Amino acid sequence: MPGNDLTVRVGGDSAAGGIVTTGEVFARIAAYAGLEVYTTRTIPAEIKGGHVMFQARVAPTMVWSQGDELDMLIAFDQESLDRYYRLIRPDGILIYNSNDCKPPADNGLKRYALPLNELAKSINFQRGRNIITIGAMVKLFGLSFETATAVVEKQLGRKKEMLEQNLLALKTGFEFVEQKVTKTAPYHLSPVQGAMQQQRLVISGNQALSMGAIAAQCRFYAGYPITPASDIMEFLAAEFPKVGGTLIQAEDEIAALGMAMGGSYSGARAMTATSGPGLSLMTELLGHATMTEIPVVVVDVQRGGPSTGLPTKVSQGDLRISVFGAHDDAPRIVVAPVSVEDNFYQIINAFNLAEKYQTPVIFLSDQDMSVRVQTIPPFDLSRVHLEPRLVWNPNEDGHGEFQRYAKTASGISPMSLPGMKGGQYVAEGLEHAPDGSPEYTPETHVANMQKRAKKIYSAADEVERWGMYETFGDEDAPIGIVGWGSTIGPVREAVDRARAEGLKVAVFYTKMIFPLPTRLISQFIQKRQTIIVPEMNYTGQFARMIQAEFWREVVSVRKYGGVPFSTREIYEKIKEEHSKLGRS
Repeated sequence: MPGNDLTVRVGGDSAAGGIVTTGEVFARIAAYAGLEVYTTRTIPAEIKGGHVMFQARVAPTMVWSQGDELDMLIAFDQESLDRYYRLIRPDGILIYNSNDCKPPADNGLKRYALPLNELAKSINFQRGRNIITIGAMVKLFGLSFETATAVVEKQLGRKKEMLEQNLLALKTGFEFVEQKVTKTAPYHLSPVQGAMQQQRLVISGNQALSMGAIAAQCRFYAGYPITPASDIMEFLAAEFPKVGGTLIQAEDEIAALGMAMGGSYSGARAMTATSGPGLSLMTELLGHATMTEIPVVVVDVQRGGPSTGLPTKVSQGDLRISVFGAHDDAPRIVVAPVSVEDNFYQIINAFNLAEKYQTPVIFLSDQDMSVRVQTIPPFDLSRVHLEPRLVWNPNEDGHGEFQRYAKTASGISPMSLPGMKGGQYVAEGLEHAPDGSPEYTPETHVANMQKRAKKIYSAADEVERWGMYETFGDEDAPIGIVGWGSTIGPVREAVDRARAEGLKVAVFYTKMIFPLPTRLISQFIQKRQTIIVPEMNYTGQFARMIQAEFWREVVSVRKYGGVPFSTREIYEKIKEEHSKLGRS
């Protein structure tokens, strides 16, 4: 095992309950002990039953990916054992429910048999197998039992009678390992010196996004539940009343976007959230928002498709529909965060872009990043700035009648709000004259298409001004990686590994997918002999965008099975491309 860096996977059937709780509570125990955590999970699409996997990586310093190998597997049932046994590193640990699992012949792994069914029965708490397992893990890793008790009280303490049973289950697992298995912990997870004094947040990407939306002064949300975006609506439903916000559960995704547009039309910062199938339904109204120049933020938490596809697994397959999914040319801005923490800052940028440029903004998160629980530093509120909407001021307008779609140098026209005297206008989907009245002449359509495109393409200037990109690595590297979204985590670790071996690599990740920051990307790729573009979709959608925009061949690295990249996969591609350069 590499030092204190531990990757543990928990597997079982959702019908038995508690698999995700096992992982989440353990991750929080480690976090509250001063360690860094990074989690990923897959859950079944069925209402009840089906396999669940939860993986946590725990280390004394920041980690950026799920890890390559399993240091430990905790198998609640035979299916989990059969699926993941081969992924355990040769000197790793297997913890298994000896009542329901029979592992293969011994191959050198450290094995710990836990009779979970019997232990749960002994304390008359059949649902407590997961908490018994957590107690066993706390002992095996040398973590504080007092810290574990505090976390269980915090996470599972809503009902007093249940809390007493959960604490008994925690103690039962801890004492079983202490008395029956080992007196000393095989692994010691120790925080770095002073870590206990450092403030950390332990939250998911959806929670960070929701907090960012509140910080961005979003005060209207309409949505329809869909995995994996539903957590956003649930979080805001609890928090909006505290800040004077309004939330509505709509009858479908079309209605949700329509309501959000109505809220924005009235002057509120408004949003909705969905996933791929819901975004498809919203396409017509997205065009309407472009035509009427109404600010609105649409969050798309991407999942595997097409259709219902893999509703509980990750994908980056919605890039094309986000950028190009429209009838005729209806440009909109597309923003993509790169991490749990970045969800907070980029959703604020998304609202600022929507308000400043009076346009729909699509915010591309993904399933893995949205549900991942991770330790991050407290948000830096000094980085929060709010861009105002350009609102019509009749006292300063010397041109008489209000012209909602007046031609301006920037393409952005002042917008009136309901109730403003003289500010009434027609906001419908027909092509229009400057005052909003329908007008269908070729000259009008050409002028308005240019107006709408001009303001959208000028938004690319904000990438540099607002720091909506990340770059790192060797300035003189012959190999560059260009990407977007959550793949940056394994890329970051792969680059560190490659550079430690003397392989030079540079990285550029943009947080605005459309319009592309062409000047910044062009400057970056001109210095490289090879460009690698990693993404989680079948056709290499971003790679093709880069090739089309810059007339430059790239190495498209694609993963589309519903699980994120590992560090090793990116590292091996870097080595391969360096080897090719060495032979040329």
